[in-house]
Amino acid sequence: MKTLLLSEVFPPQTGGSGRWLWEVYRRLPHEEIVIAAGQHPQAIAFDQTHDLAIHRLPLAMRSWGVANRAGAVDYWRAMGKVSRIVRDNCIRQIHCGKCLPEGGLAWMLRRRFDLSYACFVHGEELSIASGSRELTWLTRRVLHGANTVTANSQNTLRLLRDDWGVPVQRSHVLHPGVDTHKFSPAKSPTEADRPTGWHGRFVVLTVGRLQKRKGHDMLIRALPAIRSQVPNVLYTIVGDGDEKARLHELAALEGVSDCVQFCGEVNDDELVHFYQQCELFALPNREVNGDFEGFGMVLVEAQACGKPVLAGASGGTAETLLQNETGLLVDCRHPELLAQTIIALAFDSERRKSMGAAARTWAVQSFDWESLVKQARQILFAPDNTKTSCPAIV
Repeated sequence: MKTLLLSEVFPPQTGGSGRWLWEVYRRLPHEEIVIAAGQHPQAIAFDQTHDLAIHRLPLAMRSWGVANRAGAVDYWRAMGKVSRIVRDNCIRQIHCGKCLPEGGLAWMLRRRFDLSYACFVHGEELSIASGSRELTWLTRRVLHGANTVTANSQNTLRLLRDDWGVPVQRSHVLHPGVDTHKFSPAKSPTEADRPTGWHGRFVVLTVGRLQKRKGHDMLIRALPAIRSQVPNVLYTIVGDGDEKARLHELAALEGVSDCVQFCGEVNDDELVHFYQQCELFALPNREVNGDFEGFGMVLVEAQACGKPVLAGASGGTAETLLQNETGLLVDCRHPELLAQTIIALAFDSERRKSMGAAARTWAVQSFDWESLVKQARQILFAPDNTKTSCPAIV
């Protein structure tokens, strides 16, 4: 009898939620886990690097709802493929990567197979659902049908309990974490080790999907003021997304294209190197039309590499750092506040050094995957969450 992890976002597709699930489930006994993950052009190559039982399915729905033909067809197609995996592997429970569409599939399949299911919630999908009557209705059914709902932060947990009525006894927090062995400070950093274009520069790094809530645009708007005081500043952006063209245009409009570096997506080794070599990591997130940052794994990764961090005072990012000790929270709706904070840190190398050392300690003590996986087993595999016999079609 096994557990099925159902997740549209999963490596090699980039995304904090996918990395979170990968890091947890690759550390669980492989004989107990089957994974149904979304498709990706590099999936075949990636899946040759591990021995997890993984099935690649078309889980990217044209609509998260089922009231329109496209959404109904996609759910029906996915349900057929997931049903075969459930039958063939004697699945006793499903763990859903997020509420929709994965939780929707589990909710639809639970009676057919007499299954229980658990659902991960990241925060931002709740704001998306609240903008639609249909998605609100479906999300409520998913959340109230789940045996366990696992939030990525206290902020998300508060929303689940206060706005969505999820009972206290069925809702828990499990923070995303970091591999503190891989994400660690550089042993002997030198100027020669720095990435291309970084030599002699004060590098502010942001990693993440190019989405409005991430706040790349706010930091670009802050750059003219920063450059007036820190002439060698370089803002390096790692990631890709829908906002890429707009950010390029904004950098040109602000006259700072020469100090903005777009690196696109990078592999893990390159990512660690970027973290290690930057002066400051920034995730200048803010809420945009109800869309907010649920947690911010990249903030934890940067701290594990011994770097001070700056984050927006929005969503769950406050839970990733110790204010004034390992990082700073800033109202990132205002570029001038961003500029003032970054300028002050640029001129205080001793503060950056002490914050970076504290950040490394904080990340190891609070977010190492090994301890978080123990918490995950207690939350997700409690006796009340699982069926004791193979599922039968009902």
